[in-house]
Amino acid sequence: MATRQLQTPIAARLTSIWRGAGDALETRLEAERERIGLWLPVTLGAGIAAWFALPATAHWIGLLLLLAAGLCGGLLIGWQSRLGRLVVVGCGVMAAGVLLIWTRAVWVAAPVLAVPVVTEFSAIVERAEPLPAKGQVRILALPQNRADLPPRVRLTLRSEQAATLTDGETIGVRARLMPPPTASLPSGYDFAQRAWFDRIGAVGTVLGDVSRVPGAGATTPPLRARLSAHIHEQVDGSAGGIAAALVTGDRGAISEADEEAMRRSGLAHLLSISGLHVTAVVGFAMLLTMRLLALNRRLALAGYVLPLAAAAGALAGGGYTLLAGAEVPTLRSFIAALLVLVAFLMGREALTLRLVAAGALIVLIWRPESLAGPSFQLSFAAVTAIIALHESRPMRAFLARRDESVAIRLGRGVVGLLITGLVVEIALAPIALFHFHKAGLYGALANVVAIPLTTFVIMPAEALALLFDSVGLGAPFWWITEQALLALIGLAHGVADAPGAVAMMPSFPGWGFALAIFGGLWLLLWKTPWRRAGAVPLAIGMAALLVQPRPDLLVTGDGRHIAAALPDGSYALLRDRAGDYVRDSMAEAAGVDAPLAALAELDHVECNRDFCRWSQGEGSARRIILASRGRDRIEGPEMAAACAAADVVISDRWLPHECVGRWMTIDRDSLATSGGLALYLGEKPEAVAALKAGDGHPWRLPQQLSGNDEAIPTGDPAR
Repeated sequence: MATRQLQTPIAARLTSIWRGAGDALETRLEAERERIGLWLPVTLGAGIAAWFALPATAHWIGLLLLLAAGLCGGLLIGWQSRLGRLVVVGCGVMAAGVLLIWTRAVWVAAPVLAVPVVTEFSAIVERAEPLPAKGQVRILALPQNRADLPPRVRLTLRSEQAATLTDGETIGVRARLMPPPTASLPSGYDFAQRAWFDRIGAVGTVLGDVSRVPGAGATTPPLRARLSAHIHEQVDGSAGGIAAALVTGDRGAISEADEEAMRRSGLAHLLSISGLHVTAVVGFAMLLTMRLLALNRRLALAGYVLPLAAAAGALAGGGYTLLAGAEVPTLRSFIAALLVLVAFLMGREALTLRLVAAGALIVLIWRPESLAGPSFQLSFAAVTAIIALHESRPMRAFLARRDESVAIRLGRGVVGLLITGLVVEIALAPIALFHFHKAGLYGALANVVAIPLTTFVIMPAEALALLFDSVGLGAPFWWITEQALLALIGLAHGVADAPGAVAMMPSFPGWGFALAIFGGLWLLLWKTPWRRAGAVPLAIGMAALLVQPRPDLLVTGDGRHIAAALPDGSYALLRDRAGDYVRDSMAEAAGVDAPLAALAELDHVECNRDFCRWSQGEGSARRIILASRGRDRIEGPEMAAACAAADVVISDRWLPHECVGRWMTIDRDSLATSGGLALYLGEKPEAVAALKAGDGHPWRLPQQLSGNDEAIPTGDPAR
């Protein structure tokens, strides 16, 4: 009896606390009722992201069951309650996201090449993309009458092999084909995933000459290719490449050095046709149309000028999107521009977070896989940050019109632009660090100059140059365009070469990135003071990155390339003749912005023709590493002693069973299942693999084709 009397007040108190918390949450949600809808695309995206993050079908089904349980829980709370409706809709939309991306991945399924082959085949060129800066042409080809090959392959040719190659042309080639490559290192770029959604089943290089079928397929290059070629004739080098990129989206003529400088300076967004470019085209088209139509008194008085100008802007934006190749970022920007025009015509505020949410929702329903790419994340994060900043009271008060001199007004605008740039850089930093392991620190300052230069000088001058070229008078405008582009490239190099221009970090833990993104969205999307609570998960997520250790060893998926950490924080490569791609990938995964040394040239490393041996770490964490670099066969008994004396043995070939390291033995067999590795050799050694065990995503287990010509040996030629 006494126990019951004691339990009754406790239960009543708990019930009171629960009801009080529920009432407080209801009050918060009521205050934010206009902002709740902004979380629809976030919830849909969370379902899509969960499908990418979870490895197997059982996990996806389990998540759907949990969401169904949550939906039922929301119904128990009550549909009359705002919290109940929020739980029901949130769980339902997140489940829809899981099903949407799952269905999309199954829908685009196409056969993938199983093993590397060298083969001859005829194909139709679906799309040709010149890369003048590299002396190459990249094509999407559709093999004909070859059931043993994927229906779509991506080929790389030398420029002289593919002179005047056009879309729709039929060609015959001998090519080395291989399956789309997976990430060579943990947290690296996984091309196999993107290739799956693009239905590309193999990549390869053309060997020898290309046979052309006279009169077959297209004979005239498409408008986009002709326009790019015309621009390159008017403006040389990387300046011409950027000029072409602004009009057609063709970035192939930009040198690697200049493109890297644009990335390091935070100006790379100018090279991808996105919101800035589409907005400029739509805006200029609307302004010109309004000025011309306003000359007609009848149209002006009837109120037709604005609708017709909006229609002209939409047509100009649509034409520009098609001309630029209708890539996903461009289409996304065009959709957003159309939504702005509709809001403008309806008399509503054009740039709002609701517009951004609607655009994101449309894109995610149309191409759910775009969520996993940096382009979607960077563009929507930037726009969300800009609008949220300019909706805030302090920013509105700072930029409000007032009675002041032109100089002060201009200075206020510059400061506002700088503040906007800083906020955007902060918003984009977690995404850039997660995908690229680097973030520019001076991008806000660079964009204060670069964005007005591009919007008000380069793009108008180039548009006038193309217009006046029709009558042979475009030369002066091309000169202006070229000088402005050279100034832009000079600005990029100046900022990129400044001390501390780039922050480099090692791999960003997935859970930390998720927390940082959630915290950032909480700060940006809510309006009342409880938005400040988002700073907590944001800080925890960024702290996870800051405390993440750099790997002691990095091993690529083929086992050929190894990077070892040095005491001074730099890294050294086992094979010093590795190409730029390998070096860049290693530097990004390690989180260093310095050249990689040659491991064999260091004093503490002992090397012969077949192996290198060195110690890694100090004290109780000291480990002995043995890595092969030769191709000659060595008998197992001869290797046994050396392997037994090493903690880690690494080889790009098969090792005999007598070779066993004290902690880990890495060879071709183990790398086939693990992919690239990051090794942390502390008190408790840990290995992080690029490929997850039991990964059931369709690009990991596709329908495979073997080809029927020469299979390229994948084993050790010396065995």
